[in-house]
Amino acid sequence: MMTAKHDALKRNLTGGTCFKCDPDWERHGNKCYRFLTEKLTWDQSRSRCEELGGHLVKIDSKDEQCFLDWTLIDKMDEAEDKFWIGLTDQVTEDEWLWVDGSKLDESLAFWNYGEPDNWREKNPDGEDCARMGEKGGAPDLKCWRDQDCNKPQKGVCEKTPSMGRVKFNCE
Repeated sequence: MMTAKHDALKRNLTGGTCFKCDPDWERHGNKCYRFLTEKLTWDQSRSRCEELGGHLVKIDSKDEQCFLDWTLIDKMDEAEDKFWIGLTDQVTEDEWLWVDGSKLDESLAFWNYGEPDNWREKNPDGEDCARMGEKGGAPDLKCWRDQDCNKPQKGVCEKTPSMGRVKFNCE
């Protein structure tokens, strides 16, 4: 009886497909994430993600926001240690677009209280790029802030996982 179940399981698993991420990337759901530790401008972070085969993260769900919020807690060394995401209003003020050109769905916006505020004290052009992260976690997941795009920050890249083959060997 056990051999029959083992053979059936082996037939179901052998040759199947699975999602896999490259080394240094973390999988969550149907995406792979890489957390850049080097502090770069928003444009440099965007370019670095593209060099790695991905793009700055586009947050599509509350589940994804929750995953990133909790993951970043362990990757932040200090309170101001934030991460660029792929959201900007550089083209038109107050029209927030993701790096793929799609508009921000306001029902999936996780702006911190009072944000975005386009603060201009340090840069007359204001704050046109979005970053995220709260040391200790964010209340209600609201941890996005707009920031001067030239301020060096860490970044979050994402890409689609590659397809692998499930191999089942009983040795």
